[in-house]
Amino acid sequence: MKQSDYQEANTEQEQAEKEQAGQEKKEKNIKKEIFSYVRAILAGIIIAWAVGHFVIINAEIPSESMMNRIQVGDRIFGLRLSYVFSDPERYDIVIFHYPVDGTAYIKRIIGLPGETVEIRDAKIYIDGSETPLKEDYLPEQWVYANDGYVFEVPKDSYLMLGDNRNVSLDARFWAEEAMNEGLADTEEEAREYTYVKKDEIMGEAMLKYYPKFDWLMQ
Repeated sequence: MKQSDYQEANTEQEQAEKEQAGQEKKEKNIKKEIFSYVRAILAGIIIAWAVGHFVIINAEIPSESMMNRIQVGDRIFGLRLSYVFSDPERYDIVIFHYPVDGTAYIKRIIGLPGETVEIRDAKIYIDGSETPLKEDYLPEQWVYANDGYVFEVPKDSYLMLGDNRNVSLDARFWAEEAMNEGLADTEEEAREYTYVKKDEIMGEAMLKYYPKFDWLMQ
């Protein structure tokens, strides 16, 4: 083989090796980019899962029990971290596990741990006070199941009522519901289903984001 032919063959081999190396590098970059996308997607899924399970509650309202503040079909965010470092307060709107079957409910806190709450003539009195709670959020005159209730709230629990008292399935009726569901045989046994323990509170309703924005926290 002539020297010139050898040099030409060698040059072609070097060129082929360069092209192969370039192709391998290109494939490696593509794989790296794909891996980067997959990693970003997985990270997004994990973050969304973590936020949904530990930070934010996303809920759609199915009933009229919290009208007029919250309407049927409204979509809201709740904050799971609201009560990590503090206790729930009266008038907070909270999302919690319904004591009878664990369904997610939304109501307003009326009675605090250890309080005596009396419903008399459509007014609410705390610990024998002669002055009823101010409840300017009620959407209409309270005429149904509005008298003759006395609740002794346990030390570790809260009393929940809906704003729309004429239609709300709230603490006034939960003991009866528990008996109807066969969870209790006596009124005394059923009474524990009237109240919501702190660890059953999922979080405080934070904001309504659909169909319009409304800040719900106090």
